[in-house]
Amino acid sequence: MKNTNTIVAQATPPGVGAIGVVRISGLEAFAIADKIFWGKKLAKQESHTLHFGLIKDEETVIDEVLVSLFKGPNSFTGEDSIEISAHGSPYVLQQIVSLCIKNGARLARAGEFTQRAFMNGKLDLSQAESVADIIAAESKGQHELAIKQMRGGYSEQMESLRQELIDFTALIELELDFSEEDVEFADRKKFFALITKTNGVIENLIQSFQYGNVLKNGVPVAIVGEPNVGKSTLLNAILNEDRAIVSEIAGTTRDTIEDEISIGGIGFRFIDTAGIRETEDVVESIGIKKTFEKIEQSQVVIYLFDSSASITNLYSVKLEIEKIKNKHPQKPLLVIANKIDQLDDIQLAKLNAEIDDVQLLSAKSGFGVEQLTHKLLDLINTGALRNNETIVTNSRHYDALLKAFEETQKVKYGLVTGLSGDLLAIDIRQALYHFGEITGEITTDDLLGNIFANFCIGK
Repeated sequence: MKNTNTIVAQATPPGVGAIGVVRISGLEAFAIADKIFWGKKLAKQESHTLHFGLIKDEETVIDEVLVSLFKGPNSFTGEDSIEISAHGSPYVLQQIVSLCIKNGARLARAGEFTQRAFMNGKLDLSQAESVADIIAAESKGQHELAIKQMRGGYSEQMESLRQELIDFTALIELELDFSEEDVEFADRKKFFALITKTNGVIENLIQSFQYGNVLKNGVPVAIVGEPNVGKSTLLNAILNEDRAIVSEIAGTTRDTIEDEISIGGIGFRFIDTAGIRETEDVVESIGIKKTFEKIEQSQVVIYLFDSSASITNLYSVKLEIEKIKNKHPQKPLLVIANKIDQLDDIQLAKLNAEIDDVQLLSAKSGFGVEQLTHKLLDLINTGALRNNETIVTNSRHYDALLKAFEETQKVKYGLVTGLSGDLLAIDIRQALYHFGEITGEITTDDLLGNIFANFCIGK
């Protein structure tokens, strides 16, 4: 694809820094750069080289810079591209961008550099989307997934299956040209085996989405319990900072407080909630209502109770545990006994005997906090990532896979029931369409607009 205009944007984040980068891409990239760069003629230099010189607006020196040259098609966008590394002054960088616009470039739209890379065949659509995921990565797990997808991920897997289906579809459609002669070019047994394999691959990818979504967006963990059991103290201990207000007054936390931390490369989003109790305080009641909402939204629930206050009435603790289990049977529940530093050996033995799988902890001293983080990490199956299995993290891809699976199931049923070739071909074409949506063989302007609008300008 050839764009008739040349685009420019700052590629580094806004604000003051040691270095800032301005990126130019398009047919006139070198011509525009030569009008503002003083040192040597960039258009005559070799691709993938660096050049030191000055950026000048007529006789006014803007900055000393280092210019990187990338001649198309051997560049990120597939076009002639230039990156100007200047000092990280917002004023300097804005002046350079303005000079480029003054000399014929236009300001790039959000994600337009990556969109051009896609349009010029440098990346498929799923790889292009992973670029945004790399930029947004805040943990090791998120980064590993994004890098894997940018380097091909399941694009190659999808393309291989898609090509096999295309080959069989061509044979089936060829049969339609010889319908009067009742010939069969596509071996139905081999086709059935292919569809079965395809269904298995798609099903595994669909099932991987729940785990992939956790890795990408973090695991929401709700910390719940009665007032004054140490929920805010536990949040502060996990985060290793005073994030939540702690006091001896019951009902201090009246709204949910959230913060994130990476544990073993996996992002966890902890939610400190208002204590659950009967109250006539209107504000506190709203906070308790939000607590139940956060339990619904979380993937893991930590039920925290004050072991020193509850040791004489562990029955009520067991009732609360059962209530949560019955209402949320699919959610992992960690039962934590806090303030165990206030118990003697006999009381600890009673606690362990009466509460199943209880975790002992003292949020104030930090005892048991590390064991809790290990327990949380154990709940997340990280084996798939380490074994290089393909993992789906994008909800758009997940939706396309669900639709593709529905169509391949129709094909499989059609083969079992002896459906005619023309009807089989319709279902296969629909499955191919949804495969193409993932990698970008099938796109619309609206789809591309929605995807690349989420990128930052300059990328």
